[in-house]
Amino acid sequence: MPPNLRPFAVDPSEYPFEDHWFPFRDGSVHFVDEGSGAPVLLLHGNPTWSYLYRDVIKELRGECRLIAPDYPGFGMSRAPAHYDFTPKEHSEVVSGLVQHLALTNVVLVVQDWGGPIGMSYAVHHRENLRGLVVMNTWAWPATIPQWLFSVVMGGWPLGYWLQTRRNYFAKSVLPSGIRHSERVTAQFRQAYTDPFPTAGSRIPTWVFPRQIRKSRSWLADIQSRLPSLSEVPAQILWGTYDDPGFPAKEMAKWQRYLKLHETETLEDASHSVPEDRPDRVAASIRRVLGRTPRSQ
Repeated sequence: MPPNLRPFAVDPSEYPFEDHWFPFRDGSVHFVDEGSGAPVLLLHGNPTWSYLYRDVIKELRGECRLIAPDYPGFGMSRAPAHYDFTPKEHSEVVSGLVQHLALTNVVLVVQDWGGPIGMSYAVHHRENLRGLVVMNTWAWPATIPQWLFSVVMGGWPLGYWLQTRRNYFAKSVLPSGIRHSERVTAQFRQAYTDPFPTAGSRIPTWVFPRQIRKSRSWLADIQSRLPSLSEVPAQILWGTYDDPGFPAKEMAKWQRYLKLHETETLEDASHSVPEDRPDRVAASIRRVLGRTPRSQ
């Protein structure tokens, strides 16, 4: 397949965006780039892709510039050869994209694995950061429950079988974790399962839970640098409905690191806040931009 063609179809009423492509080694990274003005970088987790932010982008593209990449192996991106799908590699992709687009004074929006991936960029490029929106994520070594989750879902043989043979995260975990079940339509399910049509294509969704343990030193390094972000204006937006991996104590840790935070908890949102409450994600982005009204 040519590198800059969509590998699968997606409902244009749900995802009405022009495709953009960033060459990365011998692969091709797909991203959405909508609107103009202040740049807002939207980073997804596992097993999601830029589709996660579709409603946020549609709401805000008349107010700012929204960039949402798909990591290699996710969404419409094509991974380069010898790519291991680790969060460290994904963070290098993000850094490369920011440089490629010459983005300055970026508002960084993160959820799930987007947290450590985005914070890796943030702690090394504090001078290029305008603000943060943080949702149900982390950027430090795993807690005991997260470590146990990693053993089961990112281990051999059960986790590998569930991901590669059953497409478990995309087919079951993600839709079951959406609080507003009416959003889990046939189009929704197809958009999240179509990127992973074969056992081999699903390996990236297994690598992520495995990396909760395997990336301990990388995560510890990010955590050691988080104090550098203490004066960055931040909106913490936390779904509190049935997300055992990210309880309130994880939110409180962010509050301690991000001294200039404003926090909103959402009882009607679970782990995937951009799916459950895209309106509040958009409002949080507006709030960060409003709190930092300098020329871009």
